[in-house]
Amino acid sequence: MRRTTPATRAEVDTWLTVLLGHGHLHRFEHGPDGAWTVWRTTTSAAFTLHHPVLAIDYVARTLLDLRRPASERHR
Repeated sequence: MRRTTPATRAEVDTWLTVLLGHGHLHRFEHGPDGAWTVWRTTTSAAFTLHHPVLAIDYVARTLLDLRRPASERHR
């Protein structure tokens, strides 16, 4: 399904908070330039997401990864 409205910063904050609350993210931080830095696990590399569209893509990839059986996950 394709979006018909652009992603917003509030939407990204909500999704990242939900993923964090359910244990699917270790942590995330807001950067001074409006970007988000996210860590999937305590040992994973940080991803910096500079735009809401990039952040929503990251959320979508995370959700798709969670739907795969554990034996097929890459992260």
